[in-house]
Amino acid sequence: MAILTVRNVPDEVHCALRLRAAVHGRSMEAEVREILKNTLKPGRSVQMGDAMAELSRRLNLTNDDFAVLEQMRVKIPVEPMRFE
Repeated sequence: MAILTVRNVPDEVHCALRLRAAVHGRSMEAEVREILKNTLKPGRSVQMGDAMAELSRRLNLTNDDFAVLEQMRVKIPVEPMRFE
């Protein structure tokens, strides 16, 4: 396993981490591992479609709004890039 060193952690973050670790009955090091694991594990990543749907709901976008965007879209086929 890799070793990670974090420097210059603000005092208030350090205190909050210490408190959170105590609440969960873990060492600060174990708490940091748990936070990183829960935050970064692949199964919890946001899917682009879900994010866009949520944004559309928050902005109250309707199908009519998307129809306007579709009419404005440039419909000329694009030439694929070539790496030669």
